[in-house]
Amino acid sequence: MTASHSGARPLPDPADARGREARRVTDLLPVFPWDRLEPFGASARAHPDGVVDLSVGTPVDPTPEPIRAALCAAADAPGYPTVFGKPELRESIAGWLRRRLGVTGASADAVLPVMGTKELVAALPNQLGLGPGDIVAHPALAYPTYDVGARLAGATPLPVVDGTLPDPAGVRMIWLNSPGNPHGAVRTLEQTREIVAWAREHDVLVVSDECYIELCWDAQAVSVLHPDVCGDSHRGLLAVHSLSKRSNLAGYRAGFVTGDPAVIRELLAVRKHSGHIVPGPVQAAMTVAFADDEHVAEQKARYAARRAALRGALEAAGFRIEHSQASLYLWATRDEDCWDTVAWFAERGILVAPGDFYGPLGDRHVRLAFTATDERVAAGVKRLHED
Repeated sequence: MTASHSGARPLPDPADARGREARRVTDLLPVFPWDRLEPFGASARAHPDGVVDLSVGTPVDPTPEPIRAALCAAADAPGYPTVFGKPELRESIAGWLRRRLGVTGASADAVLPVMGTKELVAALPNQLGLGPGDIVAHPALAYPTYDVGARLAGATPLPVVDGTLPDPAGVRMIWLNSPGNPHGAVRTLEQTREIVAWAREHDVLVVSDECYIELCWDAQAVSVLHPDVCGDSHRGLLAVHSLSKRSNLAGYRAGFVTGDPAVIRELLAVRKHSGHIVPGPVQAAMTVAFADDEHVAEQKARYAARRAALRGALEAAGFRIEHSQASLYLWATRDEDCWDTVAWFAERGILVAPGDFYGPLGDRHVRLAFTATDERVAAGVKRLHED
């Protein structure tokens, strides 16, 4: 089964001029991974008590009322918003960075709102002028869009195993992701500091995807912009954050990037031309979301209860949980091909994500999101205990 679900397309040969002229953009990309899960989704949905979908990790809890109220209050928005975002939004974000993440050097002038961070991840190499001959390094076990963003720019993606540093030749950008997706691992302060020092030595831009940083369980993640990591300068560093997970705003498409002021200015100039603008009402909602910590604590408590219930049931059913110190996922294995594990879960009406969606190193793991409702998580736990 593994071979039939590999899905990867090779990068086109840049020496083949005719291929460059004729290829479609999709020829640059792997098969969209979630399409490969559909047969197992159909099997899981056939369960008499309905599917327990723990695959994608889509938030299901209500968007907090003050955030919805801010969106509605700003709904009369006939004019164009700005790409840079409203000053009050950028001030709210900078305050959050200082208050919650200890980024003492956070400045509203170095904050750029984005339309959900997946858009930024996919577009960033292209918007910063990377292309053929440039290398974008990323974790070997990772969110697939790091690879996709490099390919869309015509650059070369380079998977890097945790704990190693790539040959710097040709590397222009390196992605970090802590807490990590899919496995929930947290990089230590020392590991992040080492990457920053290496990147600065070799003039490589570090981009840190930190969208799960407020959802830590067994270890505390540290932002790449924290002074204990980078000193008193954000030179050569970007941090990417999202409201999708911590505030249940996935449907709003709300995030931001911050860091090196020179890089932010360049991105702002490019995005003005391309019209990458966060809608005005969404900006108003974001302003409230980043100023309010109470709703985050409430949501984290919901996730903690679901995480504990699922982890206990998985371990009782013979699974081993690895990493999973943070994020919204449990990284589980029983030392078999991940697609066999997916099929085992689907027979019980539970849909999970195969680990090889995130790279070959995940081929013996599955990822379970604890973002389903309490009722659906309880149903899944019951099925696992009954096995």
